[in-house]
Amino acid sequence: MPNSKITFDELHRIYLFEALDREQIEQMMHSAHVIKLKAKEGLFDAGQPADRFYMVYSGQVKLFSISAEGDEKVVEILYPGQTFAEAIMFFQKHVYPVSAEAIVDSEVFSFDMKVFRKLLSESNETCFRLLAVMSRRLHVRIDDINNLTLHNATYRLVIYLLEQLPEGVTEFSSIHLSTPKSVIASRLSIQPETFSRILTRLSRNNLIEVKGNDITLLDVTGLRALL
Repeated sequence: MPNSKITFDELHRIYLFEALDREQIEQMMHSAHVIKLKAKEGLFDAGQPADRFYMVYSGQVKLFSISAEGDEKVVEILYPGQTFAEAIMFFQKHVYPVSAEAIVDSEVFSFDMKVFRKLLSESNETCFRLLAVMSRRLHVRIDDINNLTLHNATYRLVIYLLEQLPEGVTEFSSIHLSTPKSVIASRLSIQPETFSRILTRLSRNNLIEVKGNDITLLDVTGLRALL
């Protein structure tokens, strides 16, 4: 397993590899390379030829695009265990549609798209298993799109805060925003100043308490009522 410290069990928990059997995963492990990135170091740029896809092993990576006016729009924030750029292997044109950059010091694994496509071409059963997995993820993406397009900024921010809660926690839970607020705001399609105003308003209503990047959800029931 050259240039890799990732294990079979770690890979098998990742949605993209869930459809593969042990022999297939071992082939992907042999194609893996580890890449260490410093904070704000780029991984690839939009328009660059794509022959590998990636998984975040540690740290955080953002996918973003730059508008014609030079403004950055964060498309997604990726955390350990999440894969990205894998859909490109099914495109006719193999180029990265967005750019990728580490938010903090990070470690990612890259995998050869050709190896993955070869595994699929050799097994119809694997293709159907992968389709089932990707269909489940599609429903999650549709919910994300609805949140970004159909609801206002307060709704989107409250949803984000509630998603950070540990499972089973209902009240007085403190969460730490390890991602810069400006990046979160961009991901939620909220202007930074609007982001700050919403946090202030929620604080005044005694729904949350903000201390730097630490936020205590004082009234989870009240937050959910806003939805």
